[in-house]
Order: sequence, then C-alpha cells, then structure tokens
Amino acid sequence: MKCAPCPPAGEICAFKIHGQDAPFEAVVLNKTSGIGLLQAKSPIDCEAQKEYTFIVQAYDCGSGPSGSGWKKSHKAVVHIQVNDVNEFPPAFREPVYRAAVTEGKIYDSILQVEATDQDCSPQYSQICNYDIVTPDTPFAIDRNGNIRNTEKLSYDRQQQYTVMVTALDCGQKRATENALVHIDIKPVCKPGWQGWNKRVDYEPGTGSKQLCPKMHLETCDEPLSSVRATVELQTSHIGKGCDRETYSEKSLQKLCGASSGSTDLLPAPSASTNWTASLLTDSGRDSDLIFRFDGRQAAKIPDRVVPQNLTDQFTIATWMKHGPSPGLRAEKETLLCNSDKTEMNRHHYALYVHNCRLVFLLRRDFTQVDTFRPAEFHWKLDQICDKEWHYYVINVEFPVVTLYVDGVTYEPYLVTDDWPIHPSQIDVQLTVGACWQGGEVTKPRFTQYFRGSLSGLTIRPGKIESQKVISCLQACKEGLDINSLESLGRGIKFHFNPAQSILVMEGDDLENVNVALKKVSYINSRQFPTPGIRRLRISTSVQCFGEDTCIWIPDIEAVVMVLQPSEPRITLTGTERVTRPASDLRGPAGLPLFQDLHIISRVTKNDAPARSRAHRPGVLEEIIHNLDYCDVLVLGEELKPGLESLQVNRSSLLGKHLDATNSTSGISIYGVDSMSNYEQVVRQVRYQHWRGAELSERKFRLSCSELNGRYTSNEFNLEVSVLHSSEAEGHVNHMAVPPQYLQAVHQPIMAHSQSSAHNSAIPSAATVVIVMCITTLVVIVVLGIYRVHVAHQRSSDGGDRTAEGGVDWSNSALNITVNPMESFEEPQAAADEEEEEEEEEEEDEEDEDELDDDITSAESEDSDDEEAAVPRGPRGDKSQQQWDASTLPY
Repeated sequence: MKCAPCPPAGEICAFKIHGQDAPFEAVVLNKTSGIGLLQAKSPIDCEAQKEYTFIVQAYDCGSGPSGSGWKKSHKAVVHIQVNDVNEFPPAFREPVYRAAVTEGKIYDSILQVEATDQDCSPQYSQICNYDIVTPDTPFAIDRNGNIRNTEKLSYDRQQQYTVMVTALDCGQKRATENALVHIDIKPVCKPGWQGWNKRVDYEPGTGSKQLCPKMHLETCDEPLSSVRATVELQTSHIGKGCDRETYSEKSLQKLCGASSGSTDLLPAPSASTNWTASLLTDSGRDSDLIFRFDGRQAAKIPDRVVPQNLTDQFTIATWMKHGPSPGLRAEKETLLCNSDKTEMNRHHYALYVHNCRLVFLLRRDFTQVDTFRPAEFHWKLDQICDKEWHYYVINVEFPVVTLYVDGVTYEPYLVTDDWPIHPSQIDVQLTVGACWQGGEVTKPRFTQYFRGSLSGLTIRPGKIESQKVISCLQACKEGLDINSLESLGRGIKFHFNPAQSILVMEGDDLENVNVALKKVSYINSRQFPTPGIRRLRISTSVQCFGEDTCIWIPDIEAVVMVLQPSEPRITLTGTERVTRPASDLRGPAGLPLFQDLHIISRVTKNDAPARSRAHRPGVLEEIIHNLDYCDVLVLGEELKPGLESLQVNRSSLLGKHLDATNSTSGISIYGVDSMSNYEQVVRQVRYQHWRGAELSERKFRLSCSELNGRYTSNEFNLEVSVLHSSEAEGHVNHMAVPPQYLQAVHQPIMAHSQSSAHNSAIPSAATVVIVMCITTLVVIVVLGIYRVHVAHQRSSDGGDRTAEGGVDWSNSALNITVNPMESFEEPQAAADEEEEEEEEEEEDEEDEDELDDDITSAESEDSDDEEAAVPRGPRGDKSQQQWDASTLPY
C-alpha cells in the first residue's frame, strides 16, 4: 500500500526552543536552506533581565502524518544579551544633606552626596559627574560626590550655607530633582565659660539675684578630672571696702551691742568736736567718715575728751588703709600716741606702723614692784600694707594683748619688755596722725606722721570687746550668696571667705559644677545701698586625665550694677511756738518741747502708669526705715550749767536701741532704731530753767538723720516764749472773774497810769474809778455784740465765719464763757494795760458806725487789745466760745 505524498525529508520544517521560559520564538524562513528567525514574543526590558540563554533544535520534514517520524538536529545553545536604553535619570539617595564644619579650616571632604540610576547598563546606570547648582559658593564637588570648601570659612561672616547639588549619568542625563545641602559653620572651639552676662543690674531691696543663670563651661570635648572655680566680688572702691552700714560710730556700736563708754577720737567736725576740722576727709564715700593723712596732718585730742583710767582692760579699734612706706628705712607712722606734753618725750602708749608691722606700745607707771614688763607688741601681717581697708581691734588684758583683723585673731610674733615709767607731774598729750614731741627739742612739734587713711578710731577704757561685736562692726552688708545649698551636687565643695566676697567651688563632675555656678548670687541687705558698679571675676583651673598639659580657661570679667535707690525725704512736723509761764520751766519735770512731734518719711516711686508719667513723674509713698540720731540744738547762747538744762527721761530709752548724751549745746539721741521709737523719745525731751523770770524766750532746733547724715530731715525750729507773772495777770479776761479779783488785777494798772503824786489816793476813790471802767467796758461789749449780731444776720456766709472765728451764736441767749487762764495760752498776751484803757476810752466816745468799723477790724486782725467781742484762744484752737447775756455782770 502506498501512502500519500510526504514532505521531503531533507527540508527543515520547524525550530523548537528548550529550557527556561524565554520570551523568544524561532520561525522558519526557508525550509530548503534551513534559515530561520529568532524573534521576541513580547517586549524585552534590560532592567528586568539583561541576558537570556536557551537551547534550539531544528526538525526536518520527514515525519508522518502523526509527526512521529520527525528527525531533530543536535542542540544549539543560544545566548542573547539585551542592549540598554538611557531611559532613567539619576536620583539622590537623600533629598537633604547636613554637615557642620569649624571655621578657619580647609576640608578635603565635608560630606559626600550620592545619586543612583535605574538603567541596567554601565553606560547609563553609572553617575559620571556631580555639579553644584548654587552660584558663588565657597564649595566644590568631585565626581564621587565629595563636597569640600575652597576657602576658609568664618563664623562671624556667615554661620550657615545652603547649596543645591545635581547629578549626571554617563549618558549625560541630568537628575530631575536636585539635592539640598546645609553646611553649618561652628566657631573655633575655645575652652571657657559661655552664656554669661557682662552686666547684671541689681534693684535695691530685691534680695539675692543670680549672676549667671545660663552659664556653662565649654571644654572642647577634653576629658576633665576636676574643675575649680573662684568667684570674686571686688568692692574695694566702695567706702571702707564694701557696702557696710554707714551709721555713726556710736550708733553702730549701739546696734551691735557694744559696751557704752567708748570715746570717738575722729568724730565729724563740729563746734564741739573741732579738732578734726583741719584734717583731710575723703569725700564722696557714701557718708563713710574717712580721714586721709598724707604725712603732714595730725590732731591734738582735747584734754576733756581724752579717755581716762586706762586700766588693765581697754580696747582700741580703728579702720585703716595703708600701703608700703617709701624708702629703704621707713620711719614710724603713728596712728595714736599719748606722750608728754612738755619737758620730756616719753611715750606712754601708742599705736604705729613700722616696715609693714603693726606695733602697740604700752608703758606702765611704776608700782610697788619694779620689774621688766611687756611694753611693745609686734604683728607682721600682709594686710598692713596691701592698700585695702581692714578693721583692727586691739584688746588689752594686761599683760595679754590680742589683735583682731577683720574679725580674725592674731597673736603678736614679738613682745618686748621694758622698765615702767617713773611717775611725774608732767601732763600728757593724746594725738592722732602723729606723735607730739613736747620736750627735748627747741620747739615742740609733731613727729612720726602717718600716711594712709583712718576711720572710726575709738578707745574704750575698762572693758574689752567681744568677738561677736567685732564681727558685727566690720561685717559687710553685700556679698556673694548661694541659692538653695541643698540642691548642690554631692561632689561639690565650696568655701566662703569671712566677708563673703570670695567663693571657691570645686567638683569632679563638669555638669554638677555648671549647675552649682548657676546658683551663685549677689545680695545686698542694706535698705539704701551704695549705687554703682561692683566688679566680678571668675577664674577657673582644670585638671585632665593623664595629661601633662591641660586646657586653659580664660577669666570672666563682669560687673554688678547696683541701681540708685529711692531716696527718702524725712519730715519733722509739730507746734513751732509754745508759750508757757515761767513756773512751768521751774517745775521738777521741766517743760516738754516736742509733745506733738511727728516723724514721717516718703520716697518718690515711679510706678505710675505710662500714660500719666508725662504729667506726674512719680508718686510719694510713705516708707518705714530706721534713723540713727536726732539732735536738739540750742540756738543762741549755750545752756548755762546750774541754771538751765535739756533732759530726757532715761526710762523712755528702756527697751530701745537708743542712748542720749547732752551738753551745753543741746542733747543728742543716737542709735539705730525706728522712726516711731525716735518720735516717742524726742517727745520726752524737757527743758528746765531755774530762774525762768529772767528768761523771755528760748529757741531750739531739731534735726534727724539716717545713715550718718546721708539722708537728713528738715530743720524743725521751736520757739518757747516765757510769760511772767505781771503779764499773766494783765491778760486775764475781765468778764470771767469776780469784781474783787478784777480789783486786785487792775489796782497796779491804775496805779501805774496815775502820776506818782496820786499813788497815795484813798481806796474808795480807786474803787469808784474801777467801777466806772468796768461799766464803760460792759457798754462797749454789749454794743459790739449787737453790731456783730446784726452783721451776722445780714451776711450769707455768716456760718462759715462763725466756724473760722470759733464763735457759736444763739438767738435765745448770749453766753460768754472765757478761759481765765487764756493769758498763759495766748502767744501775744503781753499787751500793755495803759494802751488798752486808752483804746477803751476812745471807743466810748465814737459813734455807732465807727464802733461797727472798729469791731470788724478787731475780728480780722491780730491785736494785743482785750478783744471783748471775740476773745482769741491759743494758736490753732478750734474750740467755740458760747455767749450768754445772763452771765454779764452788770
């Protein structure tokens, strides 16, 4: 059986691909030649697969109808590589890059930016270049994306740069989005304190204020093992070294509880303390009384002032500022010296400086035992010549002498013995600033002058001062403080000097030291501190781990500015004129001078709203503060001892920090106490005159002070007028006494008005004359009352005039009640009786209209007349007079 015609077996009918799922197919183009075509069945993506490898076999056409007879060729391996197309742009890995550099350096690479490309071929997938898009920047970038600076950068010129960067692949396709690069410029790291203020303003009365609440120590990452910081408040330019209380020396001693009886050898110059008038004073020191000695000034202490009875116990105290003495062999510089006034040149006791040594000389008189005794006590201290103020106290408990300098005890390093001084009748002279050489020279003179400054030089015989009082007298009112000691770290050690002007802090943890320094504050407890600057210095030393050399921390220089406090205005008010009979001055209690005294103090506060300040710069506000003395001075002649005196009850001083001294010039009340306590005591000041009949008037002046004269009150003047017996009798109102009393009063007046030839007139005639005078006076009074009453009804403002005149009118009755002692209260009651009688006679002869004019004039003017219509009371008396016609004695 023959089959149908079959394809020739020598032809190629198909290609078959074996292996992986390749997206390709083979198509026969020429069966005879066996040429075929390999083509993709779908789009080829290089990014998905770069290469394909598979097997191809050819099949001939000799297969049967079922295809089972095909013959296949051997396997051929086909490898296809997909070519890339530059279809993707570069893209940066980060949209924003940040870096920080230190000024003044050139960096090879500040930071590196990086871009990628999704193309599959090296030609299009690699980044061949980076460019900086931002123009005019001091930066460059290489093909690897490293950014460097082309010049040194300055923190002061620019603290941050912003740069735009792009990328290009090797096909020069540019990134569609640029990268943003921020480069911060840091200043060169300098170890030191940061965050502190060069000036700190301090408002008086606000307590303590932190000096550097934001400060911290920059160590530039240097590992430290310990930090030591010293904070120093420099106040040597203020007064006696810092802001101390500037009360008077006596007031300060009273305030600190010192024993009474000290003698101030350098008081403020005055009429009674004139020996310091020729000395140089250091002005502008906030009321600190400072005397400056330049080697040419000295003062003799009057004998009445010299402390007597320097026994085995006494105290010498002074403030001193002294520098090195000029020359190789410096002379002695005498602060205090008690030497022979004439004939000889023996120094009984003295305090002097020699070669920066303080020497106290004490030569005792001979007693029953004639032996060597300690005579010279030497101290060698740096404070003596450091040109700073120090407080020196020498306590003598013979033979032991102790020196206190700023409250610290020092024993003498050398004690020299000497023979006692032979007793003699030679007077001694106490001097300050030099020693008096009264004998063994041709001309007595000063010698061994002092060069320096002194203040508050006192001697207290009979007692020594306690260390508590000494510390109080020299204590500063301003200094350094630490807020919340409990919050300091455990590893922090701190130490204050006695004046609290130097604070040392030490710790091994930097953060704890930073926290501790933030708590350091300035405090000034004075109510009225000295305004101005206080310089502040912070010095620091550090230790590093395992380093021979360590970082250096520069010192801090700052100032504390104490602002001007509101200055008080002290005002004294009260009665300025007092009229009293002479008998009141002779009384055992005397005459109280300032019974209605009031002491008030106000300050100007600028706390008004801003809108009203243009019209009102400030408002007066009453404040409470202390005074330190009130002086009552006698104007005119001084008090005559044994004849008159000013006194204050000692009982009124009990329970107060006050004391009083009096002299022929007046009385001084001193001590640091409140204005109310001063007010109570000054009201107790009384004046006595045992021969008041010889005195017509006395004038006094009262003034008070705060801080030793820094703030003074107004000068309150008081005039005391003395009424004598004849003046008092002549001033008695005739309408308020019985006829027999009037007869006794007017008898000498009439006798005085008569000629000497009629002095022997019979009593009956005198009585007739007196009765006529009284009748005339009554008529005048009645007419005056009637006219004034009519005028009162016609006037629309009569009620106001009644209130001012102190007269109460009633239509029902006229009552006259007159104080029979008004002659003692009326300051102008010394009118002459003859003038009164002459005026009464003239008024009797005038008509009614003239009388009306006279009475009106009497109402409006002060007169020495009887003023029967409207009797006048004491000065400022608001009491009203009641008139009653039924009481008129006619």
